[in-house]
Amino acid sequence: MTEEAHLQQFESRINRGEKIEPGDWMPERYHKGLIRMISQHAHSEVIGALPEGTWIPYAPSLKRKMVLIAKVQDEIGHGQMLYRAAETLGPTREEMINQLLTGEAIYSNVFNYPAETWADVAIIGWLIDGAAIVNQTKLLLGSYGPYARAMERICFEEGFHLKQGYDGICQLMAGTQYQRDMTQDALNRWWWPIMMFFGPRDKDSVHSADLMRWKVKIKSNDDLRQEFLTKFVPKIRAFGLVIPDPELRFDAEKKEWAFTEPDWDEFKRVIRGDGPMNKERLGVRRLAHEEGRWVREALEAFVMQGRAA
Repeated sequence: MTEEAHLQQFESRINRGEKIEPGDWMPERYHKGLIRMISQHAHSEVIGALPEGTWIPYAPSLKRKMVLIAKVQDEIGHGQMLYRAAETLGPTREEMINQLLTGEAIYSNVFNYPAETWADVAIIGWLIDGAAIVNQTKLLLGSYGPYARAMERICFEEGFHLKQGYDGICQLMAGTQYQRDMTQDALNRWWWPIMMFFGPRDKDSVHSADLMRWKVKIKSNDDLRQEFLTKFVPKIRAFGLVIPDPELRFDAEKKEWAFTEPDWDEFKRVIRGDGPMNKERLGVRRLAHEEGRWVREALEAFVMQGRAA
């Protein structure tokens, strides 16, 4: 078959709702785009455990500590599942992790900001995980089989993370004025990184066209952002919290939310490694990787011994 015939057959399968599996013919741009997207997603899950992980020793109760430990463990597990999905396309886990540790790979902007108070943990669990669910439930429908199947468990667990964050917000907003002020401050600091979380405007997105064409992504960045606002703005306001964007309003005529544009220059700086916490977050991952080396070497030796026997 010619390249064009392969492409037509490939796109026909996708349009019929079939999944593309490892070993199937796929365009090079699809192949490279998937590796980039899945590995970045994996990196984001691993780095994303760090802002909340720093609060495990300071959780206000044993119950909160146990829940937070379980959530952080889930996030690391999500990263491992996604690395496995990416490995079906060729790169090894070691290669991808090395790209993260050397700063060559990028990951979500939102995880490069400090978690300054316990209220940040609740905002992260409710709104950042909520934003992730908006995105990831669409990835469930994506065209690459291993990625879509990994999302089934990830979305299931993220639903619990969302409830953990929501419960934290409920407790804080029913508490003292100090707790309510702390929650409002956390929302003020996280709102703009969350608005950037879905990526740049569609007109400025470099990779979206191919990803949408081949149904790796089902909804565009702008559509996902609008869905998030529709789902969460009324809930945020119901708590008495004030969203720090005076221009935010629903345009009934256009049937979409109008909002102040985030600082996209800041978004680019953070993605490129110049955010408030980029160096610290990667430093923690490098330290953990180095300190865990003996475990990986011991496991490898055990596996090799078993094979020799």
